[in-house]
Amino acid sequence: MKSSRFTDSQIIPILKQAEGGSPVAELCREHSFSSATFYKWRAKFGALDPHQA
Repeated sequence: MKSSRFTDSQIIPILKQAEGGSPVAELCREHSFSSATFYKWRAKFGALDPHQA
């Protein structure tokens, strides 16, 4: 199984940026991942606070 390029501690701030109003497409381009990856992350980590990860 392939490991992620991003750690949990890197993913959560990206999700917080999206909650803050940044467009998903812009975040995907900036950090070089697909929108499908973003929505998978949101399903997995969306309800977590940074200290819970």
